[in-house]
Amino acid sequence: MLFDRLYHDIANFDIIFIMNKLTRLLIKFLLSLFVVLNIIVAFHAYKFTHFYNRDEITIKNPVEKTGWDKTKEILFGFNAVKQPNQVPDSNFKTIYFTTLDNLKLEAWLIPSDRSRGTVALFHGHGSKKTAILAEAAVFRKLGYNTILLDFRAHGNSEGNTSTIGFKESEDVKLVYDYLMEQHEQHIILYGISMGAATVAKAISDYQLEPEKVILDMPFASLPDAVVGRVKMMGLPAQPISTLLTFWGGAEHGFWAFNMKPAEYVKKIISPVLLQRGSLDTRVTQEETDWIYKNISSEKK
Repeated sequence: MLFDRLYHDIANFDIIFIMNKLTRLLIKFLLSLFVVLNIIVAFHAYKFTHFYNRDEITIKNPVEKTGWDKTKEILFGFNAVKQPNQVPDSNFKTIYFTTLDNLKLEAWLIPSDRSRGTVALFHGHGSKKTAILAEAAVFRKLGYNTILLDFRAHGNSEGNTSTIGFKESEDVKLVYDYLMEQHEQHIILYGISMGAATVAKAISDYQLEPEKVILDMPFASLPDAVVGRVKMMGLPAQPISTLLTFWGGAEHGFWAFNMKPAEYVKKIISPVLLQRGSLDTRVTQEETDWIYKNISSEKK
């Protein structure tokens, strides 16, 4: 009996020892995996918020990329290039603005034959002012002057860093202040996607009072925008989107989880037109409903 009990105790001790060891190994593995995942996501967050001129980086055609090139893009993201603008076929005036951190931003002022006011148009993330020329043309047919801006790090504007609307609210204010200096009494702010979110933030940050506001496909919060982006890439939304949001803000010095256009719209006192396409895969109907509910001014 004594030997049986001793054998049983030793066997139990071995099992406990092995289980403890396996638990420690599992914890170390999970911690290592978490660290590696954070490193990869941090690189992707950096690449997602940086744009370069073509002469600043080397860009290879897909057929020129080696297996190692493709692996690096999967692990660390790919370099994004500023999209060049095509000169509009109508008369326009180039205007430059300077931000507080000394970046030169480029805008086009395109007049209408008859002036009912001026519409300031702001493009989306990774885009350019040329991309909203069609919308600007419609407004001019309606009798409005238009001014189109390249956000910092986009198009012909200086800078390489985009904060998805956080710092770009200053860019919107620069355009608004310019129109006020020109004694424009009928200012309409129009933004699409990131541009819409930035317009909402600028109104909230600087107490802007345009005559009207048009928000086209704004995301309700930056975390929501990241979820939409991740889903488009065919990846699981969590935990990748949360980590991307954290690192995207941390790398640029702000708490990205507090970037909420759905809250900024509460400060709008102008009439608002809110738009979303039913086939939009990035911005959900729930986000749009949240934004619409929080608009206390006249809205449609």
